[in-house]
Amino acid sequence: MSDFDRLHPALQYHIVNSLGWPSLRPTQLQAIAPVIEGFHCLLLAPTAGGKTEAAFIPTLSRMLEADWRGLSVLYLCPIKALLNNLEPRLSYYAGLVGRRVGVWHGDIADSVKERYRRDPPDILLTTPESLEGMLISTRTERVEFFRGLRAAIVDELHAFAGDDRGWHLRAVLQRVGRYAESPLQRIGLSATVQNPKELLDWLAPEGNKRVVGSSSVSTDADVTVDHVGSLDNAAVVISRLHRGEKRLVFCDSRAASEKLGHALNAAGVRTFVSHASLSVAERRAAEQAFSEERDCVIVATSTLELGIDVGDLDRVIQIDAPKTVSSFLQRMGRAGRRPGTARNCLFLATGTPGFLQALGITRLWSQGWVEPVRPAPLPWNVVAQQTLLVTLEWGLITKQDLLNALAACFPELDANGLSTCVQTLIERRYLAELDAGVLQIGPEAERVFGGSHYRDLLATFSGSDLLLGRHGAQEIGYIDPTSLVGEDGVNRVLLAGRSWRVTAIDWKRRLAALEPSEQRGQARWMGSSGNLDWDIAQSIRMAIREGMPDLVKLSRRAMQALEELQDEIPTASYPFPEEALARGRHRVWTFSGTRTNRQYLANFRSRGARQCNALYLDFVANPPENMGSSALPPPAPSSPDVVSLLESLKFCDLLDEAQAADEVIARFFENPPMDAPASGSSHA
Repeated sequence: MSDFDRLHPALQYHIVNSLGWPSLRPTQLQAIAPVIEGFHCLLLAPTAGGKTEAAFIPTLSRMLEADWRGLSVLYLCPIKALLNNLEPRLSYYAGLVGRRVGVWHGDIADSVKERYRRDPPDILLTTPESLEGMLISTRTERVEFFRGLRAAIVDELHAFAGDDRGWHLRAVLQRVGRYAESPLQRIGLSATVQNPKELLDWLAPEGNKRVVGSSSVSTDADVTVDHVGSLDNAAVVISRLHRGEKRLVFCDSRAASEKLGHALNAAGVRTFVSHASLSVAERRAAEQAFSEERDCVIVATSTLELGIDVGDLDRVIQIDAPKTVSSFLQRMGRAGRRPGTARNCLFLATGTPGFLQALGITRLWSQGWVEPVRPAPLPWNVVAQQTLLVTLEWGLITKQDLLNALAACFPELDANGLSTCVQTLIERRYLAELDAGVLQIGPEAERVFGGSHYRDLLATFSGSDLLLGRHGAQEIGYIDPTSLVGEDGVNRVLLAGRSWRVTAIDWKRRLAALEPSEQRGQARWMGSSGNLDWDIAQSIRMAIREGMPDLVKLSRRAMQALEELQDEIPTASYPFPEEALARGRHRVWTFSGTRTNRQYLANFRSRGARQCNALYLDFVANPPENMGSSALPPPAPSSPDVVSLLESLKFCDLLDEAQAADEVIARFFENPPMDAPASGSSHA
């Protein structure tokens, strides 16, 4: 029997006749047997490789063969926009065999959610945060609602697994699975990663497992790096290149996407903007219009990296560079989907940092390399969050039952640490201990989180306190108050690629009234810059030292910029030059990555180290010789380097001080690899 023949006959019929597919793709065929047999699976394929169908079609087949009824399958995505984008497609597939799909997230009306509670769909598309809300809601009859669950499909697993949302996702799946009458099959969908087995073992710690698909990286693409020097210059290049084609431009910040979108519109280019701070209506309108047009540009952040369909693309353009090779592969994979077209990406570097990062990323890609995806270490902050949420879910729970639930959610963590976390929450009155060791939510948790119906407790990430900008009754998007004051005292902002004047602000309701403005506004949102890993930093070093491979094309401007940097940036070994510096400042090029350089900085502050990034450290005096020749101790838990980072982890303030410091040190600092190449120094 072939793999295709193992599908339910109704699905076989509709694949051939209703969908008109002559056959399934290789990954889709390979996934049929393990999914039907109930294996936990990780399905790997590049962007547009058919991962969704590889998971969904055999899961539908299981549903039909076993006659699953009620809510049987959860389909989880990292962003609401992807759920909205997938719903019509998955509803069509399910409807062919008489099954229903529903969507549940923060933008779905309460009346729709109430209807789902009374009459659940067969498949529910949702986010971990919305699923968490169902678990603690008194309006959800959890036993009845979740008892028929059989499978959970996690789309874009790599986007979850590397940070706290991954730990939250896995804990929620464990808790939901407690209500199901049968073990919950876990199916992860991911772009190419270096360590697929390790990732699957993390998603599904127990049970039979199977990785489907290849982890190899395709280098069949047209990749060019250009150095344009500024965002305004990038707008000029985009406005003149590839006219008549559909171009998707990625920026790594909302502010950059707004500035570029405004500049392109001013240059007469039909331009749309898409990022997380735009209203749902604005994003949908932009993405729909872009998908239906030809000669146009859409400027986006990573929100369009994660599989959202905006139609066929001709070109992908990257402003500066993403932080990972995986993100680059995802973005480049948006092009080259039509027969006879190839994947492509043009990097437009607006300065030296972006140019170096583009060289490092593309050099690794040319070698067929991609990052491993590993969960963030020591997720004690998520344990604290889950401790409160499990208590809310149960209402009353014994301390031992709570510890058992946490141990099931976090089997990698030691029991003493879990106990310390619970005890700290009791001592700080976030939990109240009743007679006989029974716990309930305490007064401090009610004070801090209860006012918003515990909404802020549902997510492991923090959102800025933004203003909703409206033009009349139309919602445009969300504004960071730090962007409001202009040089002339008039508040003007960029939003949706257009300039607006803020005419009134209702601070209590967090609303800003907007009117179109002829004068350019500001765009600013607070956010972290993220880490650059050691592998990419070292790839940048080798790009400077040895040049770039032929697979990556450099424009004339890029070749000239690289030659200048080869003269300026040292990549040689220690010792450092002995001569004193005229400006009393020394830059040490370590090429060691953000975490390692933080560790250098913490250890050498007393020797004049003052600041760092992923590539270098700055000293106010000559640096110590051979500073990279031996292992470095971690920073002290009470050091300013550690304390300053505590606020970057949500819920860290709920932890014991030592536990919080251990997590920060594990997350943000890293001892330099002992076999790392020695570094160079230069005048700065």
